[in-house]
Amino acid sequence: MVSTQQAELDKIKQSIIDDNVTPELASAATQLVFGDGDPNAELVFIGEAPGKNEDLQGKPFVGAAGKFLNEMLEMIGLDRKNVYITNIVKYRPPNNRDPLPEEKEVFLKYLEKQLEVIKPKLVVTLGRHSLNCFLPDLQISLSHGRPLRFKGRVFLPLFHPAAALYNGGMRQTLIDDFAKIPIILKKIKLTS
Repeated sequence: MVSTQQAELDKIKQSIIDDNVTPELASAATQLVFGDGDPNAELVFIGEAPGKNEDLQGKPFVGAAGKFLNEMLEMIGLDRKNVYITNIVKYRPPNNRDPLPEEKEVFLKYLEKQLEVIKPKLVVTLGRHSLNCFLPDLQISLSHGRPLRFKGRVFLPLFHPAAALYNGGMRQTLIDDFAKIPIILKKIKLTS
């Protein structure tokens, strides 16, 4: 049986298609990459946009960056099926270019609806695009690994896992920041 939250998420996914959001991105992509995981998760990870592997498989974070994300989840005793993973932009931008500001803006209302349905205790932004959608004045280099409360939600900005693939020194920073997630979740539960 489909949970109520999953049914609500399915409606949001369908509304993106029905509303013909970013038709030029949609026509260049293989499919919509909406999100993956537990619709009742305490933890939501938000990246920027699907890449080539994500576009082909229809799931976020299934390429090399996704493999690293899965490894880090295991390090803190979590499985991918126990969290929810999504992106701001739901279609792959051509040639893996950065999503344009107007593309991020048009998808943001759907992302907000996803978060309203899931009601996570902690939202982990992966990379500067994701961070700046919610907290536009922050720099990832200064705010990574520090939880922030904003508009009733707790955000944890992290570097994007792909950054660690290109920059070996970033790998340990990301692992260290990731290790804070269970501690932050515990504190949130104590104060809520």
